[in-house]
Amino acid sequence: MDVSENRPGQLVAAYRIAALAALAVCAWLLWPTAVPADLALPPVDVDRTFGAELVTEARVYERFFYLDWALSQIVLIAVLWLYARKGADFARESAAGPIGTGMFLAVLGLALAWLALLPFRVAEHWWARHNDTTTAGYLDWLFGDWKALVMELVLACFVVLVVMGLARWLGERWWLVGAAVVTSGVALVLFLFPYGDFESRPLEDEALRAAAVRYQRALGLDGIRLRIVDVEGTSSYAIAQGIGPSRRVVFSDTALQTPFEPGEQRVTLAHELAHHSRRHLLEAIAWVAVFAMPGAWILMRATRKRGGMGVPEAVPLALLVTTALLVAVTPAANAISRRMEREADWTALQVTRDPSSAMALMIHASETSFADPEPPRWAEVLFLTHPTLADRVALARAWEAG
Repeated sequence: MDVSENRPGQLVAAYRIAALAALAVCAWLLWPTAVPADLALPPVDVDRTFGAELVTEARVYERFFYLDWALSQIVLIAVLWLYARKGADFARESAAGPIGTGMFLAVLGLALAWLALLPFRVAEHWWARHNDTTTAGYLDWLFGDWKALVMELVLACFVVLVVMGLARWLGERWWLVGAAVVTSGVALVLFLFPYGDFESRPLEDEALRAAAVRYQRALGLDGIRLRIVDVEGTSSYAIAQGIGPSRRVVFSDTALQTPFEPGEQRVTLAHELAHHSRRHLLEAIAWVAVFAMPGAWILMRATRKRGGMGVPEAVPLALLVTTALLVAVTPAANAISRRMEREADWTALQVTRDPSSAMALMIHASETSFADPEPPRWAEVLFLTHPTLADRVALARAWEAG
């Protein structure tokens, strides 16, 4: 046999090795943070710091969500498994063309997933209402997040359009280009999302706005918009959104009310501005790229027996595989998020120089949201996108100790 006959296969193997090496280098470059690598966190007595009664109540409160999540994932995977087996039958009855049929099957699969998760989401909302962390009615809650649902459906159709189009053009090599296109789509969504907000309003607190000017100057930022949105209940949050000209910080109105004191509100502001100054949203897009390429390759291999991603019959199976991959990478994604959040905490301490308010913020966050300050390690790995509240208090103490 002529050695040249194996050259295409050798080139593909070389491309795979080069791609994996490049992804490993990207992950290595993205992993470091501004937090000192040798920083030792002091122990925190959670019962004394947060109150033994609150800690007990918070653990009971969050245990419900752990069980609910575990059951919901079992049901979701079961429903998508059945859809992967039977969903291809709908493709033979469609006259929308291959790509149109694939988009229809994707939307149908997402609708089935939404319905499968609905009882568990209702249970979560009931539990939150029962514990007064939200007062939103069931109908308002159910239809209040319609924008995110519509965006999810649009993004799914975009992904199917791109992947099927590339698969029909490039065959099994689609994953090399498809991962980059999907990552670009995620970046576009993050950029455009703030422009679709019609519910928030400008922040009018003059003292907090003045603090924002100071902090932005210290962090090398400019023009970050500050918005506020009304929520029902005691749960509070703040979030950094947008890329480039769409960057902003959004507060829930509860984050700017009692029991949160002005110093705690400034720490929250500095934390969210730190996300922008450290370019965490761009970093998140880079991490999407790191995960997207091997994920796309696995998807290509998994759907090969269904004819590949160029045919609509593969879409139901692709939904199952994608969901399983997302569940599988959740611990890694959470670990990455926790590192970013820890860096934002550290940067906020550097800017505000107010560790007492940072510690008080964590205690009040536990009180208003019933968050367990020190959950089990397995729960931290599976669920927490932020460091535990106990670790965040320890970080403030470590910064204060110098």
